[in-house]
Amino acid sequence: MPLKKKRPVLHAVTVLALLGASGYLTVELRKDEQAKTPAAQAVIDEPNLENGSGQQSGKQTWERLKNPARTVLRGAGGQVLATFTDHARTATLRGPSRTFSEPANTASKVVTEDWVRLMPEPWTKGAEKEQWFKDWFKEYYGSEEDDIFAIAFQYVQGAPVKKDSEGIPYAGDAVFGPFKPDGVDRLEQNDFYDYLGIPYTFRNGTTLSPRQDRYRALDCSGFMRMVWGYRARYPLMATNSSGDGLPRTADGMARSKTGVDIIKIQGPAPWYTRPTNIDVLQPGDLLFFKMDHRTGNHMDHVALYLGLDTEGHRMFISSRKEQNGPTIGDKGGVSRIDGNGFYAGLFRSAKRL
Repeated sequence: MPLKKKRPVLHAVTVLALLGASGYLTVELRKDEQAKTPAAQAVIDEPNLENGSGQQSGKQTWERLKNPARTVLRGAGGQVLATFTDHARTATLRGPSRTFSEPANTASKVVTEDWVRLMPEPWTKGAEKEQWFKDWFKEYYGSEEDDIFAIAFQYVQGAPVKKDSEGIPYAGDAVFGPFKPDGVDRLEQNDFYDYLGIPYTFRNGTTLSPRQDRYRALDCSGFMRMVWGYRARYPLMATNSSGDGLPRTADGMARSKTGVDIIKIQGPAPWYTRPTNIDVLQPGDLLFFKMDHRTGNHMDHVALYLGLDTEGHRMFISSRKEQNGPTIGDKGGVSRIDGNGFYAGLFRSAKRL
């Protein structure tokens, strides 16, 4: 049941500049009523950034934890308000409750207070004392600006189209990709610039051009690159080997030194071993799956971990062929990594960016 607001929250007009090789300046349109998240409920405008042991002391405290090495901010009652993992830019902040669902394809839904955001720098022990973090935290803790989850759901079936100032759609219902000549399987390797239909220049100077038949298409790794890279501005590699940042494919991401390996690939190739302990996962982690014997030792699929659904199962969102686009749906296998379902049985590793 929603809580009453304890104080009003003033929001600045937020502009997200997304600059591609075409010279287009993509501006996020925040006035779309359909894209708004629920109103904030209780937000601490100026948190107490003092160090502490995590004990219930009547004030917010910072605490160090292991496996993985991370820092958590606890509230006066000992509850976790935010988590920051060493060497990762991903931060999970507690905020207003939201519901994510896709009724056209599943009865499952996720009701969460987790807001996943990217910090400007990777976290290091003691960063809570640094000015860059204090400035960032003051701006985003309690903010209702689109986070990683909100962005991801802007590409599911029926998601409204959003256009930049040049009229280019940067969000809206995405497909996985066009059919292969056999009319059964779908073509892969559909990246974010294919969806956009504009050329893109990466940080290493490489410019890649879209293919007309892939317009509005995002394969599983292309979907993650759209959400984390083009929209949230995480650095992107042009391929798996050129440049720096998030690689092009699921296997490239899984094996990259980028971010932090939360669950490492284990067991004998090519199928490896299903993890026995997945309690270390945190909302926002990238999940990797081994699904196809034809790809040798490669990881074949990548997804975004959302946390627990309303039935207590660990749920994810990904772009897949069966549903033809981003989904939390059940077609081709329920979007869960616990139990004995299709994806649960093929889950292999996880990374925190």
